[in-house]
Amino acid sequence: MEKRRPKLKRLPINHLIPNILTISALCAGMTAINFAARDMWEASVFAIVVAAILDGLDGRVARLLNAQSKFGAELDSLSDFISFGVAPPMILYFWVLENAGRIGWVFVCFFTVCMALRLARFNTALEDPDKQPWENNFFTGVPAPAGALLIMYPLVLSFMFGDEFFRSPAMACFFLTVIGGLMVSRFPTFSFKKAKVPAAYVLPVMIGVGLLVAFLVSAPWAMLSVIGAIYLVSIPLSFNSYKKWQRRAAAGELDEDDDAEIEICEKED
Repeated sequence: MEKRRPKLKRLPINHLIPNILTISALCAGMTAINFAARDMWEASVFAIVVAAILDGLDGRVARLLNAQSKFGAELDSLSDFISFGVAPPMILYFWVLENAGRIGWVFVCFFTVCMALRLARFNTALEDPDKQPWENNFFTGVPAPAGALLIMYPLVLSFMFGDEFFRSPAMACFFLTVIGGLMVSRFPTFSFKKAKVPAAYVLPVMIGVGLLVAFLVSAPWAMLSVIGAIYLVSIPLSFNSYKKWQRRAAAGELDEDDDAEIEICEKED
């Protein structure tokens, strides 16, 4: 008697949506390299921005649809490495570092290695049993999408002010070194996805988001420059905030209600 083959498990289409978003982000990162190879600099930066937006959506969509999986987490990490660890430094290489000879390639590799180490540390930190609930409000180091966008800051500024100053191998190497170092550092940075909006501020926030989108459409490079500057300013502020939480925890000032509220935020996110 012929043995029946086991039926393959069928997945609802909703459970595939987060992985589709992740693969779309990966394709956006690869497309950015293609644009850069053809000297289409604005299109290449835009492709990385699209990859960052999709990367921000896939995890949230997975939680909303209750479609989290180990496969999805691994796919997301691999996609992040290509879209944010390989594509952006390659864009800078094609833009200006190709003329710097071997030293330019060294800085490109340095940033990519930093991105790999940053992602590996992030994945292992998720399983840390000693992590306190309040620490979920912070990343350790600059996150991958932010790092990818920050190293392209000189390129974005050149769209507005010209190539005379910003299209420089020294400038590109400086950003690759500093941002790469911040990614693998222990420096705490805000995890904005943990933030809650008070009910009284929901409407102003929605209006602000609408204005932000309008500015991104009408003046994308100026708006990206402003966002990048605000994020850089937030880094020392996040350090001060982290130290305050740390002192409160060490002094035993965090009561059960504080911890419970943070835990609820984590579960809802």
